[in-house]
Amino acid sequence: MGPLEWIVVGTIVGLLARLMLRSANPVGCLGTIFIGIAGAAIGGRVWEEVFGNQKGVAWIGSILAAMLLLAIFSRLMPR
Repeated sequence: MGPLEWIVVGTIVGLLARLMLRSANPVGCLGTIFIGIAGAAIGGRVWEEVFGNQKGVAWIGSILAAMLLLAIFSRLMPR
């Protein structure tokens, strides 16, 4: 994937993670994109290692990882 694709996937994954958590997050738009990219990279890779290379299913792992990263980040940031 190219850089533009990572940004698009990261944005989608980050937004879905924010919507699913439904809490007050101190993360702005760029933070959402960065957390989404990290979640997509980490969660997608772990999901493929555990469940094999199944097309389209790595999104689940990406979103779960982004939700976990977002929860950790919101706990560490002062309000």
